[in-house]
Amino acid sequence: MISSDVIRGYNDTIILYLLLESPSYGYEISKNIRRISEDKYVIKETTLYSAVSRMEKNGYIRSFSELGDNGKKRTYFSVTDDGRQYYHDKCSEWELTKDVIDRFISENLTEREEA
Repeated sequence: MISSDVIRGYNDTIILYLLLESPSYGYEISKNIRRISEDKYVIKETTLYSAVSRMEKNGYIRSFSELGDNGKKRTYFSVTDDGRQYYHDKCSEWELTKDVIDRFISENLTEREEA
């Protein structure tokens, strides 16, 4: 399992990725994160809802209510144009972050073990 501390800065990216495909509601988002990560990351309910609340305040997503398959009213979330741009910005940031961290882990691991 991945520590929530490690992935915290990328919860928005993960949620936006899912919402780019289609609008979704909280439980479905959580379930898809778990499925796609092959159970390596399970987002806590409080983390998910604080992230969507923050992203809605920032204009990256919008919420709307609809009846679900079970006839209950559900709150769905969809991505705004600003959210699409934020997603792309976070993806670029990830590539840079990954490059920096790889320099301290992957490339130096073999050299350090041989030394």
